[in-house]
Amino acid sequence: MKTNRYFLGTLSVLRILIGWHFLYEGIVKLMNPSWSAKGYLENAYGFLGGFYHSLAAQPGLLKMVDILNEWGLTLIGLGLIFGVFTRLASGAGVLLLLLYYFAYPPFGESLTAITEGNYWIVNKTLLEALTLALIFIVPTGRYWGLDYYLQRLRSKKSGKEEAGEPADERRRVFIRNIATLPVFGGLAFSAFRNKEWEKPDGLSGATVQLNRLNISQLKGSLPAGKIGDMEISRLIMGCNLIGGWAHARDLHYVSSLFRAYNTEAKIMETFWLAEQAGIRTTFMVNNFYPLFNKYKKLYGSKMKSICQAQSTVDNMYSEIDKALEAGADSIYIQGHSADVYVRDGMAEKLGDLMEYIHQHGLSAGIGAHSIQVIIKSEELGLNADYYVKTFHHDKYWSAHPRERRKEFQVDVFNSPDHNEFHDNLFDIFPEQTAAVMAGVKKPWIAFKVLAGGAIPPKDGFRFAFENGADFICVGMFDFQVVEDVNLVIDVLNELQGRQREWFA
Repeated sequence: MKTNRYFLGTLSVLRILIGWHFLYEGIVKLMNPSWSAKGYLENAYGFLGGFYHSLAAQPGLLKMVDILNEWGLTLIGLGLIFGVFTRLASGAGVLLLLLYYFAYPPFGESLTAITEGNYWIVNKTLLEALTLALIFIVPTGRYWGLDYYLQRLRSKKSGKEEAGEPADERRRVFIRNIATLPVFGGLAFSAFRNKEWEKPDGLSGATVQLNRLNISQLKGSLPAGKIGDMEISRLIMGCNLIGGWAHARDLHYVSSLFRAYNTEAKIMETFWLAEQAGIRTTFMVNNFYPLFNKYKKLYGSKMKSICQAQSTVDNMYSEIDKALEAGADSIYIQGHSADVYVRDGMAEKLGDLMEYIHQHGLSAGIGAHSIQVIIKSEELGLNADYYVKTFHHDKYWSAHPRERRKEFQVDVFNSPDHNEFHDNLFDIFPEQTAAVMAGVKKPWIAFKVLAGGAIPPKDGFRFAFENGADFICVGMFDFQVVEDVNLVIDVLNELQGRQREWFA
């Protein structure tokens, strides 16, 4: 029947497309010798989370899982594309997809905690598994694939071969059954060309590849310290890149570019990668907590957050209350807010804010762009548990002349005059910061250590740690995470000349 042929043809096309997906995933893993399922298994959640974690914890089992993924995906893909051993390939595909499905089940959390492709119980993985289950039942490989010839061979051996088909029909069947070869050839050609383009001789301005390091290329464990009972990685993840605050001087498009790149899915991927790399803590603002908490639910994350809370004389506590409600693990008063309190002669109000945060059981910090904030806080004994102070050297082109720098000027007004502040310098006299902090016996989180991207990471990290910082906060794109973690590990291992005691 014509209807039956249409049904088989449509299902065969679906089989080939799913086969393409499997084959692509398998080849990508085979072509990357450092690929491993370790991070995927370690971060699994749901009622079978313990099972997946145990696979990641045992090197022998993990190696087996890696091989099964690499070759399983590849062979299943080939079977589905060519329509050979179709029932075996589709059955194995269903099993593999169900293992993926239960590693990150789209249920058990809030109905609203969804991401693209996951819609409470139903997700793309489940739909693909159900389609393969139908292909397992319906013998599409005999209609469009090499199973047709295997079936004829088995029939011939058993003596049950059917009467010969007309020559025209045999030709049509043959052409139909080899039509999958161009599909496979296209994928193979694409993979080969991509491999060639990644070679140095193939690079051009439009095809330069980013140096994306993965978790397997970490140089070791990221050191950590403590503020109170809260363990914090020496490298803290900043949130400016997520929000699009680029500090790109007069390049006005960069903030929009940041926001376009950091989609919700990309932000979650970046958090996950950072956590796998050993970054246990991130800075946060109240506007980002819905997304951050969504990430924590979906991924079973244990990442801690330090919230920067704005505060004004007319509205001292509302941002702190929002941070408490959102689940912040620690709260500090934003640098600009603290600058204004001290500049306007109301530094004692910072003490009231510290007390308010302490009353709710959290550690409390004071942020600052101006070193005068730290000096005044210590002088008045404002009871901060830690300080968050900008710190970087000024050996870069866009830093304006020292004689034109003024206290309490950072993040107030961007002057069109290159000789004045224009979103370009965040610690006006770094040697004074280092000298003052040398006498402060509390943890110090240094931020803006790269001056908004003007200082190379290793240079900025070394300067901060050598001159007394206990932690550094750095904004990172996903492709920078592993590289930055490795740089911090290297800097701390090679650290020389640090005079200030570690206070965390």
